[in-house]
Amino acid sequence: MATPRSGILDIVIHDPQELRGLSGVSISFEMGVWRSEQFSKYLFRFLPEFALSYSERQKINDQTSVELLQRAAELVYTTKKFENRGEFGELILHALIRELFQSIPAISKIYYKDSHNLTVKGFDAVHIVQANGSFELWLGEAKFYEDINDAIGAVVGELKKHSDAQYLRQEFALITNKIDDSWEHAEKLKLLLHHDVSLDKIFDRVCIPVLLTYESEIVQNYDELKSEYELKLKAEILKYFEKFSKSDLPKDLKIHLVLFPLKSKDELIKSLHGRLEAWQNI
Repeated sequence: MATPRSGILDIVIHDPQELRGLSGVSISFEMGVWRSEQFSKYLFRFLPEFALSYSERQKINDQTSVELLQRAAELVYTTKKFENRGEFGELILHALIRELFQSIPAISKIYYKDSHNLTVKGFDAVHIVQANGSFELWLGEAKFYEDINDAIGAVVGELKKHSDAQYLRQEFALITNKIDDSWEHAEKLKLLLHHDVSLDKIFDRVCIPVLLTYESEIVQNYDELKSEYELKLKAEILKYFEKFSKSDLPKDLKIHLVLFPLKSKDELIKSLHGRLEAWQNI
């Protein structure tokens, strides 16, 4: 089982598999309170590497840190209409695959926005995971939803679209153009994604981590990490994993599902938005 670096996360299930893996992760409780504020604070530790390029992060020091932290926050979005935006889902996905798989971010999609409030298309995360002397390319999808059935339906459609050969060639070209040449793995990743390399060979080294959030009655009905709570939550996660696995998924595509049950999406997103505004005004 993966060991989280933060006590704010409760790893209910962590089962990497060759074709269909599963992780179930939840936010812990403290004195009867769901720790959305603490999770929000924890999540923003990842904001600089989520929003800034590799070269820009290397410039963070005592003199530049405040300016660059503020820049990272501004790159996410600057609108008051935040309720239905997906950036926080992408940030949660980023943090969880960093925690669960010690992944390394390859590019920041947010960094290459043309305007502050633009919604960036394509994969929601581009990371690498090192294993056995080589690496896998992890191309993430995130659905920051309240309803699990809506989340599953939406992501299955995205997975079909994103496993199309023409789409992948276009996306790989865009990823290659955004790889920072000063990053230590830049040349290896560019060679893997070169247009002369067969998609079959690339697919042998690709995994799609899929984050689905949803509001859970079990999380809503408990206020501490009792064994009864964890058993019920684990059963719920396995039920939704089975539903996801029975969907019309691309057959040979390696997928790792991360289910993230919430007490209240609205509570969490308001906490995250408030923290983002605070970072924008430091």
